[in-house]
Amino acid sequence: MAGTELTIGIVIAAAVLDSINPCVLGVLIFLIAFMTRLFKSPVKMLLFGFLYTAVVYTTYLLLGFGILKLALNTQIAAAFYWFAALIAIVAGLLEIKDYFWYGKGFSLQMIPGASKRIKYWTSRLEKMETAHPMVLVLTIVVLGIFVVLVELPCTGAPYLAVLALLSQGEYLKAVPLLLIYNFIFIIPLLFVIIISYFGTASEKLEKWRYENRGLMRLVVGLFLLVLGFYMIYSLGPGI
Repeated sequence: MAGTELTIGIVIAAAVLDSINPCVLGVLIFLIAFMTRLFKSPVKMLLFGFLYTAVVYTTYLLLGFGILKLALNTQIAAAFYWFAALIAIVAGLLEIKDYFWYGKGFSLQMIPGASKRIKYWTSRLEKMETAHPMVLVLTIVVLGIFVVLVELPCTGAPYLAVLALLSQGEYLKAVPLLLIYNFIFIIPLLFVIIISYFGTASEKLEKWRYENRGLMRLVVGLFLLVLGFYMIYSLGPGI
């Protein structure tokens, strides 16, 4: 297989587009509205919002390191590369479909039943907010990990493609690129938390997300389609 030259531009573009996924923003806006109501304190909402974001960053990063290590240490990098390229193409087509027919037929979304579980855990948080502050922190951590895992079917395609590209090189060179990717991924989360702290209502944020969710999926879909075909093309005549 021909070697794949990964540029910082691909990593940044994939991270930016992954971060604007409607699934990610939708869950965060729901949690911000919940925490604002629960704590009745902008400062507490800000702190716990940052805690949630830190958990998302760490979980996503560790998943990336784990998948990359597995691909490199088990000699499945070539098969993983093909798999990720095909996933990117299929995911891209599904995302583009949702621009024209949102939610019709099969769509990339959270694991079934995940929304109910998130609402269940947030209701548990309300009951322990004053009586068990340390348990509250632990529950926020568990919730952040849970959200990352159930969102993977909706958000994982760009990350998978980047990990496949990284698996064609050396692990140590991939580390800073993964750190950059995951930092960019959480920037919109930090932005939503900060503007909520300064008084922007969650209802306005949710309205904006709802009105633009189709466009966000179209942009992500076109990028995934181009990236998937680029990955196959980059294999060269030796495939």
